[in-house]
This record gives sequence, C-alpha cells and structure tokens, in this order.
Amino acid sequence: MLAAYVAYLRAERHASPHTIRGYLTDLRQFLGVAGAPAAVGPDVIRHWLRTLDGTVERTSIARKLAAVRGLFRFLADTGRLPADPTLGIATPRTRRRLPAHLTLDDVDRLLATPRGDTLLGLRDRAFLEVLYSSGLRVSELVGLDWEHVDENTGLLRVLGKGRKERVVPVGRPALRALAAYRARCAAAGLAAARGPVFLNRRGGRLTSRSVGRSMERHVLASGTSTKATPHALRHTFATHLLGAGADLRAIQELLGHASLSTTQRYTHVDLRRLMEAYDRAHPRA
Repeated sequence: MLAAYVAYLRAERHASPHTIRGYLTDLRQFLGVAGAPAAVGPDVIRHWLRTLDGTVERTSIARKLAAVRGLFRFLADTGRLPADPTLGIATPRTRRRLPAHLTLDDVDRLLATPRGDTLLGLRDRAFLEVLYSSGLRVSELVGLDWEHVDENTGLLRVLGKGRKERVVPVGRPALRALAAYRARCAAAGLAAARGPVFLNRRGGRLTSRSVGRSMERHVLASGTSTKATPHALRHTFATHLLGAGADLRAIQELLGHASLSTTQRYTHVDLRRLMEAYDRAHPRA
C-alpha cells in the first residue's frame, strides 16, 4: 500500500523527493505503532496523537497527521479501504510564528559581503540578489536554467511546488549580478548559455543545502544578528513589498502561494505600518 501511495505522490501530486522521504518516515513510524492500515480506526489515531502530545512539537504532530491523512484518503479514494478513519480527527492547534526577516540595512550588508573578484563570490552575490529580488524558494532557485532567465524583459520562469510554473520579475541589480556571474562562467569555460544557472565547484548544479551553507557564511561575515536562511530572504522580499504598499494578492502571485491565507501572515509583521495607514485614512481613528 505504501508503494502505491508513493507512486501516486510522484505521478499525480508531483511531490518532491524530499517531501516523499518525509512522508515515508512519518508513515512508517505511525504504522509501526498502529499496525496494518485495514485495522486502523479513529480511536487508534486519537490514541497515537495523545502519545505524541508533550513529547513532540505541535507543528511536528500536525505534519505527521497530515501524512497519515494523505495515506488514508488515498486508500479510501482508490477503494483499498471502505472508509477514511481520519475524517473528524482535529489537527492540533499550533502557534503561528512571525516569519524571520531582515531590515534594509541587513540586506545591504549581506549583499555586499560576497567577493566580486572570484567565480564563487560572483555566484553567491548573484543568488543572494535573486533570492531577495524575486522571493524564490531555494528549490526554485537551484532549479533555474539559463533558458528560464529573460534579461530583456527582466522575468524568470520558475517551477514551483507541485510543478506549477509561474513567471516572476527580477530587479536590475539582480540582473547585473547574474550578467557578471555569467560572463565569469563563460571565461572559465563553463556553460553559460544553457543548463543550470548556479553551479558548484565541480561544475554541477548547486544544491539547496550548499546555498544554505554559503549563505550562513555570508550572514556571519556581514554581522547580521538575525538568523537569516534562504527562506528568510523570501520572507524579507514579501515583508518589504508589503511595507512599500504592494497589494497582498500581488504578493501571493509572486510567492506562488496557493492560498491567500498563507500570504496574510505578512500583515502581522508590518503591523505598525498598517496602524499608521489606519490613522491616516479612517474618519474615526
């Protein structure tokens, strides 16, 4: 049953290998406690959730339950089980944390940190500029090919979650950083017309983990106090757009969020700006 579910995730849901590995880990843990899927009822699932409470973070419990729900929904929909035992099981409440983000000064210091006289320095400056300029997920960044970069229109074609394609703008500083990196790649005899944009030391496609490690070094060198990950630059992109008055729907499209509720958390980050707008605009403020 697990093999069929994994095949479904790959073929129908276009789930990433990382997502599938996480689901399999959670499902094997659950089935190791609960037994065969055919023998699982709502009471078994509730008991399992109670054993997790207090020993695992609420966010992790919610993730594990989502994996279990996905499996049983698939088994019920395909007729492998007569009913879905997860129906009516409530998801544990979790505290919504505000996204970590950088100030404009933090961003300026971070973007100035990579050296501009080496290939790797130019690469790192280019990917930092693109992350901040376009709000890409790190998986979308490392998946970029040169064919996806349109320097004339200033647009990137990105393959996001669920293999959904979207087009996002990229700013002039990021385009200049990409052009400088591309020129150095060509001078070094590396592919600079087709194939992966961001390369590792061996000339292969850069990985998400390598981007994270490189950014960690630059954050330390820049003296930024905020724990800034590649995802924090995505949050920073959205927060700065909202702070400058961008429409929330537009930010949703740029980030590739399926639901506006996911984007709405950024309204909490810039509450002072929203209060100032209220004071200026509302007749009874």
